[in-house]
Amino acid sequence: MKKIDDNVVWSMRIVGEDVWYPATVPGSVYNDLLSAGRLEDPYYRDNEDAALELMKNDFEYQGTFDAAKKELEDADEVLLRFNGLDTIADISLNGQKIASVNNMHRTWEYPVKNILKEEGNELKVYFHSPVRYIAEQHKADPGILGTEDAMRGFPKIRKAHYMFGWDWGPRLPDAGIWKSVELLKFKKARLGRIYIHQDFNDDLTEVELSVDYDIVGSTARISNTSGSDAEKRNVENSNADSINAENSKDDIKVRLTIISPDGETIHKSEYPNNAKISGIKIDSPRLWWPNGLGEQPLYTVTTELIDARSGSILDLDAEDSLILDSVTRRIGLRKMEMSTEKDEYGSEFAHKVNNVKFFAMGADYIPEDNILPRMNRERTYNLLKQCVAAHFNCIRVWGGGIYPSEDFYDACDELGLVVWQDMMFACANYRLTEDFEENIVAELRDQIRRLSHHASLGLWCGNNEMEMFAAKGEWGATEEIKSDYLKMYEDIFPRLLAEEAPDRFYWPASPSCGGGFDEPNSPDRGDAHYWEVWHGNKPFTEYRKFFFRYLSEFGFQSFPSIKTVESFTLPEDRNVFSYVMEKHQRNASANGKIMNYMEQTFLYPTDLDSLIYASQLLQAEAIRYGVEHFRRNRGRCMGTVYWQLNDCWPVASWSSIDYYGRWKALHYFAKRFFAPLMISCEEESLLTQTLNVNAEPFEVKKSIRLSVSNETMNPQETSVRWQLRRADGAVIREEESKVSVDALSSVWLDRIELPEAGLYDNYVSYQLVDIPDIATDTPSDGTISVEISDRNTSRECVISEGTVLLCPPKHFRFMDPKLKVRVEGDEIVVTAEHFAKSIEIRNKNDDLILSDNFFDLNSGEKRVKLLGGYADEISVRSVYDIGR
Repeated sequence: MKKIDDNVVWSMRIVGEDVWYPATVPGSVYNDLLSAGRLEDPYYRDNEDAALELMKNDFEYQGTFDAAKKELEDADEVLLRFNGLDTIADISLNGQKIASVNNMHRTWEYPVKNILKEEGNELKVYFHSPVRYIAEQHKADPGILGTEDAMRGFPKIRKAHYMFGWDWGPRLPDAGIWKSVELLKFKKARLGRIYIHQDFNDDLTEVELSVDYDIVGSTARISNTSGSDAEKRNVENSNADSINAENSKDDIKVRLTIISPDGETIHKSEYPNNAKISGIKIDSPRLWWPNGLGEQPLYTVTTELIDARSGSILDLDAEDSLILDSVTRRIGLRKMEMSTEKDEYGSEFAHKVNNVKFFAMGADYIPEDNILPRMNRERTYNLLKQCVAAHFNCIRVWGGGIYPSEDFYDACDELGLVVWQDMMFACANYRLTEDFEENIVAELRDQIRRLSHHASLGLWCGNNEMEMFAAKGEWGATEEIKSDYLKMYEDIFPRLLAEEAPDRFYWPASPSCGGGFDEPNSPDRGDAHYWEVWHGNKPFTEYRKFFFRYLSEFGFQSFPSIKTVESFTLPEDRNVFSYVMEKHQRNASANGKIMNYMEQTFLYPTDLDSLIYASQLLQAEAIRYGVEHFRRNRGRCMGTVYWQLNDCWPVASWSSIDYYGRWKALHYFAKRFFAPLMISCEEESLLTQTLNVNAEPFEVKKSIRLSVSNETMNPQETSVRWQLRRADGAVIREEESKVSVDALSSVWLDRIELPEAGLYDNYVSYQLVDIPDIATDTPSDGTISVEISDRNTSRECVISEGTVLLCPPKHFRFMDPKLKVRVEGDEIVVTAEHFAKSIEIRNKNDDLILSDNFFDLNSGEKRVKLLGGYADEISVRSVYDIGR
């Protein structure tokens, strides 16, 4: 198959207007109107409203192109393929209507050889208003509902749900040709489904590959004998199937080539097209591992259809005229599973790769923009690199957006991020009509075939939060709707996945215990979403009451950088309760929630910039409390995936990286609490007992219990050190002990009582230290007393560290740390005379990426590496500055 459309000229118009604007394909209505100056930036102030009003119109795209006579004459068939149309559209070519389409998530293709001309072909795509469409559909069937944050009727269209608004996103339901359009010619046959099975021996020293494939053409199907009965049936959707009946399948052969990660050809063979491709053995395979557990080598597998009438295809020079079609895929050799074994607590839920269970550390991913053409390979790769920089080993693609592009999965393959892949159904009910079923089955077949070869793809999940809400009868979940739910997610979807990608794990919903409305958000089985911290206004310490098996959603909001706020506001807007700021805060009462937690934690900020800083510290501390607790209980809990990684526009939200790529405090905290080797502290203090300063006097429990988590493949011998300090950073008491931590485990140290500690003027610091030759005078209790002056600091390496206060920061008697900062080459050096908490380093544009930030400094000096941005007009601040 060969692409033959290189020079299509596109234009678009608003139906009812005479003006045609230049258009970009792939692209969108909003993108083209912005480029033409017809639309103001919908992210600025409240321009969203005008952009939404514009979407009540219909839109028309027109493309003109030529088709070479030789190309047309040489083809058995010519296909017009749309890789993505958003969403309700009519297609015509040279005045002849081809089809009407209704699903953004599908690929649409049509045979057009008999319609094409050599010159002046005119292709038109007429898009119907998504706003009017969902309004009409809701009026016709008002019982089908979804989240109140989105527009009524949004479940009635197979379009990215978030475009209609969410509690972090605007109502900007764009339209257009959002993926590429291709004109393809093929002779005799082309490749359809290709699925590569991997079958390992017990010790993973050998893997046997087999390949299922389909060959399709214009009127009939030829399938290899290894296909299932379902594969041998005609596949719905395709508008151009199989080979002409008079063509002999003996004329076609298949060539399979496998190239190692080093570029060496390790397999190259030909097969008759009806042969089962199996028994391809690779000895000592280079295994693919998640980030932090090993490398990510990728093998290249190329499947070619060859016109074999000339003899052995291996003797040919593989000229283009002899290759009918070719598909190349990169795969990782790995055994990918989910473990749901029963245990003393219920049933575990754990990723298992190459027979190793690992603790999932990551965040939930949403589309990177509401204007999809702004997304590109570089932007996506850079975002995912920031995940690896924070020690992520997984990422969850949330079900209310889009199925990401190949760029996303290629990056995850290369970076070692295991993907939890939601199907695009979220926070909504759906009526399973015959047409809807046909539409979504075709959608899923397209996506499963496109994505399932990726090494990073860990599991498919049916939906986001629908089992939980349907079980409660939310959003019109009648008994009929519940029945439709079960048919979709627990019958149709798993059967389809078993046909298309039988080696892939399927999970019916998130959260779920496995289906059937059986305690879908149980803490003892499956995955859970926990929102009592935040939505329930519970304190951060509430996390410690739970031991979820896998927490796939939990979060806490903050405001984005002041520079991001400035991008969408005028000076008079810069108050969090202003009209414009509330337009960029989509969660009801969220600003009040932030201020509620603020009141419990910090002195009242005296300006917006300080308020933003404090809000980011609240967010980071909240998620730290949760993650560290769950990592301390590794084995019972096997995953923390926080909500959310990124934003789709500039907004106050749960993200750790804002729309412009600026790291919030949370992302720096994530780098620490997701570190493979990490120390954490479970303290007893006022925070765990009462924050009421007027409570009847009582004896406050003051203690610490340290824990070391090791999410590496090797046992670790380290030293744990802790100090009780005064507010100036001076040490009152210090102890040190050697600790051995097995690979992929977590250990507790003994609880330490601190009766002498002052609640408001003492704090605890702690470190995980690697020292080659530590002192040997060890008391019988296993602790080591070390004087500060005796320590050779040049030999030690602090692997992980932290501090804990015994009261809220607002009541701690901080001394002015007298922070200073200087730049030395690619390092930024911060000095403090006294203890400083959560030091932030920033530049003029607030776009630095540093090796560490928002860190504590007991006193003295700390050096951090400059990894991104420019060290211009550097400034520093700490918690001491909040409210002053």
